[in-house]
Amino acid sequence: MHVWQDIDPQFLQWQTGRICWSYAHWTGRSLVDDSDSKSAVVQLMQAEFAVLSHDTRAEPVFNYANLAAQRLFKMNWATFTQLPSRFSAEAILQAEREDFLQRVTEHGYIDDYSGVRIASDGSRFRIQQATVWNIVDVHGVYYGQAAMIPSWQTL
Repeated sequence: MHVWQDIDPQFLQWQTGRICWSYAHWTGRSLVDDSDSKSAVVQLMQAEFAVLSHDTRAEPVFNYANLAAQRLFKMNWATFTQLPSRFSAEAILQAEREDFLQRVTEHGYIDDYSGVRIASDGSRFRIQQATVWNIVDVHGVYYGQAAMIPSWQTL
């Protein structure tokens, strides 16, 4: 059984599809090797890089975090998906975070983001060369934003 067995499989397929399609749309690259939706769910969830996303609320809340992101932020799925995304940054860095999210909103994606983030236990780490993008469907409907974090350094 998978660690994510209690997560709605329909939501996982839907969100994985939106995350992967949008990433390819903006960057021209693929996050996973397989376009089969069930295989893509497993590949993205088990990827060595961290992937997370938040919704479209006025104060966005995380709605996806693969296993690497859960380990990095030291949170399980249930905790992660109740967290307003702004709390992933220290209070003094939240203005910086808002500025880069506005850049993403305006340009569709950025692929050069680096910044300090905070895990649930208070430990800090620097993410490096993260790609952050708008989650959209083929009709341009906006579903939030996602991030792929290929590397990080514990501080």
